[in-house]
Amino acid sequence: MKTGFVKIFAAVVSTATLLVSCATAPQVTRVGAFTALDDPDGPEGVIRAIPMLSAPLDETKALTRIVFASCAQQREDQSIWDQIASENPDLTLYMGDNVYGDVRSDDPALPELKAAYMRLAQSKPFARARAAAPMLTVWDDHDYGWNDGGGDYQYKEKSEALFDYVWAIPEDDARRARPGVYGSWIIGEEDRRVQVIMLDTRFFRSPLVKTDEQGAPGKERYVPDDDPSKTLLGNAQWRWLAEELQQPADLRLIVSSIQVIAEGHGWEAWRLFPHERARLYKTITELGVNGVVFLSGDRHAAALYKKEGVNDYPLFEATSSSLNLPASVWRAQSGETSMEPGPNRLGDMIYEANYGVLDIDWEEGAVKVSIRSKQGETYLSESIALSSVQ
Repeated sequence: MKTGFVKIFAAVVSTATLLVSCATAPQVTRVGAFTALDDPDGPEGVIRAIPMLSAPLDETKALTRIVFASCAQQREDQSIWDQIASENPDLTLYMGDNVYGDVRSDDPALPELKAAYMRLAQSKPFARARAAAPMLTVWDDHDYGWNDGGGDYQYKEKSEALFDYVWAIPEDDARRARPGVYGSWIIGEEDRRVQVIMLDTRFFRSPLVKTDEQGAPGKERYVPDDDPSKTLLGNAQWRWLAEELQQPADLRLIVSSIQVIAEGHGWEAWRLFPHERARLYKTITELGVNGVVFLSGDRHAAALYKKEGVNDYPLFEATSSSLNLPASVWRAQSGETSMEPGPNRLGDMIYEANYGVLDIDWEEGAVKVSIRSKQGETYLSESIALSSVQ
């Protein structure tokens, strides 16, 4: 079975390499429901995308090392994926803004998003990382197709179909049978089970309330909306989440593309929907859910957080962003040196390129969460005893 996968994977990578090498007139071929062309910078309206397979996921195997990351510009240096592959992870979680393909043309064919995916598929370091470990994905706004977009995005169904296609979501996968790209997996044997829950914070989300003080600290772009009718996940996803959280697991990684616990800023985060965040905390508490750790991206910066007093045990969050488009670049250009306020934050924010590593020591009953540089050096780390999140 593994041999078959390797052959298929090699064929896909070979196809991408062939498409890159063509310098003559584009040769059009049909791949599934989409047309693949050789030139990712081709004229507007040209459709190009190919599936990006990863190593197969063995849901019976206990996980000991998980890499998590977000925000990679497909036009920028992709070499950090080779560093990630060298970590020898059992699983990689790609948490959104997996490409930057905002559909500014307002074309329902989504040419920009397809072109972005095509360029990512041509990345040899990314192909090596996918071959090194199984990869689970969820989207954020820039691979949803609309910056800061929510449930009112008119092409969301088309974007979802493209997501299913490029990430090779199996035809019998539950994600294909319902709106949105959220999903859940339980991996490992009894007493060593990791539940991975990837939330869709885009497809169902209500519109955001724009700030009345553009750029003001803590109110940079948006402000909280106290309307209890507004939603972040939508009713169906909320019902699904409550059911999934009642499945037996020893460690639960809840992946949200936007930050959950973080305060102190006016960018996208759960804090903009206080009733929804309170509902999330209440759901975890009332259902007696053990072992929750939040993972998030989006910010082009990294940090670790800890929240007391909203659950029977402290809630932790690790934010990892960006792989190759870090805030340090525009901070240097603008001369910005301040650091945002950090209620609940453990230590400083990291503005350089980064990825996250989660090491699980089942014998010791401990989880170590690290934020690492593109060279693999540790910026931040926090150890969590599994007994402390029960």
